[in-house]
Amino acid sequence: MHTHAAPHVHRPDRRSGEPTWAAAEPVRGPTEWVCPMHPQIVRDEPGSCPICGMALEPRVATAEDRANPELASMTRRFRVGVALSSPLLLLAMSEMIPGQPLQHAIAPWTTLVVQLVLATPVVLWGGAPFFARGWASVKNRSLNMFTLIALGIGAAYAFSVAVLALSLLAPSAIPATFRGHGGAPHVYFEAAAVITTLVLLGQVLELRARSRTSSAIKALLGLAPKQARRVDAGGSERDVPLDEVVVGDRLRVRPGERLPVDGRVLEGTSSVDESMLTGEPVPVGKARGSAVTGGTVNGKGSLLIEAEKVGADSMLAQIVRMVGEAQRSRAPIQALADRVSSWFVPAVIAIAVATFVVWLVVGPEPRSAYALANAIAVVIIACPCALGLATPISIMVATGRGATAGVLVKNAEALERLARVDTLVVDKTGTLTVGKPELQAIEVFEGTDRAEALRLAGSIELASEHPLADAIVAAARREDVPIVAAGAFESVTGQGVVGTVDGRRVLLGNARLLEEHGVDLRPARDRADRLRADGDTVMFLAVDGRVAALLGVADPIKESTPAALAALRAAGLRVMMVTGDEPKAARAVAAKLGIDEVAAGALPQAKSEIVAGLRAQGRVVAMAGDGVNDAPALARADVGVAMGSGTDVAIESAGVTLVRGDLRAIARVRALSEATMRNIRQNLFFAFVYNVLGVPIAAGVLFPLTGWLLSPMIASAAMSLSSVSVIANALRLGKVELPRG
Repeated sequence: MHTHAAPHVHRPDRRSGEPTWAAAEPVRGPTEWVCPMHPQIVRDEPGSCPICGMALEPRVATAEDRANPELASMTRRFRVGVALSSPLLLLAMSEMIPGQPLQHAIAPWTTLVVQLVLATPVVLWGGAPFFARGWASVKNRSLNMFTLIALGIGAAYAFSVAVLALSLLAPSAIPATFRGHGGAPHVYFEAAAVITTLVLLGQVLELRARSRTSSAIKALLGLAPKQARRVDAGGSERDVPLDEVVVGDRLRVRPGERLPVDGRVLEGTSSVDESMLTGEPVPVGKARGSAVTGGTVNGKGSLLIEAEKVGADSMLAQIVRMVGEAQRSRAPIQALADRVSSWFVPAVIAIAVATFVVWLVVGPEPRSAYALANAIAVVIIACPCALGLATPISIMVATGRGATAGVLVKNAEALERLARVDTLVVDKTGTLTVGKPELQAIEVFEGTDRAEALRLAGSIELASEHPLADAIVAAARREDVPIVAAGAFESVTGQGVVGTVDGRRVLLGNARLLEEHGVDLRPARDRADRLRADGDTVMFLAVDGRVAALLGVADPIKESTPAALAALRAAGLRVMMVTGDEPKAARAVAAKLGIDEVAAGALPQAKSEIVAGLRAQGRVVAMAGDGVNDAPALARADVGVAMGSGTDVAIESAGVTLVRGDLRAIARVRALSEATMRNIRQNLFFAFVYNVLGVPIAAGVLFPLTGWLLSPMIASAAMSLSSVSVIANALRLGKVELPRG
């Protein structure tokens, strides 16, 4: 079996985190897992990052769908948590609800035992990942939100078990302040279970969003056929797996098939759709000696090609590599919560320890019971149960609001960065323009009128399968011009078509076609140049050896584009057009739209490098595009914006998709971004304000003056109130006003 070298990718060194170059794993299956926030963390199996606690992601995506073990595990734990926490919460709150039947139906001590039974699997099994991550954060001296979550859940559960056991063995050791209905002690079982379940919900929401980050790479890998048809020296053909193809192999590409590798045409003629590379809708004629690219789509002709670049060296593999690297370079918005936790966690632990020491030294008897209870109360009231929800809930509501406004937002990073974008890079075809060629102009010469020119052109193109031919035939039918089938039809690859219509010899194509048939083009050259200056592709129509008309075919500008660009400029954005189209056509479109900065003839890597260069200048860049060729640049930009009418690869590579392909929606999503970031900051405030206010009370600062101590039920209610506040505040995003247009 033939083999080829594994692709080389940018890989951080395991020890230092510095970039090195090493062979990547084959795309059949990832064997290394990395942290998206800390790429120096590399593991051979799934797990969590010892620094931030986030779940690790596979370094290399594969074309086939793989189950996410972390998401599956968290989902199972969350479902069990909901099933057990709901009756537990109802049972625990029964004494606070007047007239609640459970208050008298179940003995207080029986209630405590039932709470223990319901809470134990939720905390010990459902919360096991949080305990593991919290312990890892301590071992690695990198305290994060999982440190407090593990400490709070563990303290609440352990204290409740200890108090329950102590009340049975030594009832007098429990202060009356901590006793409730029927003399039974207050416990934190419901708080521990509910905290665990809420944090599990946050993890499920986060993992679901992150599981989509490899979809763009999977879509790109899906462009490559799984097999190639190899032609041996004797001329016999057989299908072989793509990974058996080596440089120098001769491969047959039949009509309608995707080309398996990069190579050069040995035999045959055809038109190849290269829109995945250039973004341009017009297929390119291929003949002997023409270069072809793997993943592009062959037209109606059969081609025999020689493989020149296979595996990691192919253009498609390079695009896959660029998209993967760009996606891994992003920092999640959850880093904001961890930055807050970096000072909040040690502060809470220090306060809890100080509380314990003070009560143990100067507190009333029983000092040890008061010291332990108040220290635990500090940790519980400070445990940020709403912190895990603060960001995912806002993002979930905001994405729903965006969808109703014609904007699909895929990730939190896009929303965070959109408000700071100052530069917009736009593709031409399908973004500024419609993305489909249309007949724009007919210039007739003496002896021919417009209707006759369109009839002859439509008739000669009726048998052609070229997209430019489709535009001419569609125009003729739209104007009810009668067309007939041409006789003696011949398609000349890369030049045009020849045939007879009503006994007249008709040629339609480029200048080379007419010159080879002896037609004098001097009367038409100036008018052809004027059409080209407008961005049209010019086709010459000759009848019986004389130029009869010029046909200008172009991709028209979307009606909404001028207004959209004006609104974006008014918002202070710098607009730049980057396209794979030829310079003359690109400059013509840019001139019509008032765009001063233009980069034409840009292939995928060049587009990505232009975006990277702008970011290196300190610009916050949004890239708007719709084709496979735009995918690397969309992923490399601070925010990728895809047209909803574009390819799946572009949509998956982008953080934002404009459903109707209207650039005016960028203004709407910017407003949504600003509102969402305000909402997230408010949520983080709500997540902590109750804790910050409650910590001094839980520590007992009011006890010398009022005799007040924070009871377990008040602590639990405060935590619940913080979560309710976060959720209620996030729901306001569903009604936020966005600019119309």
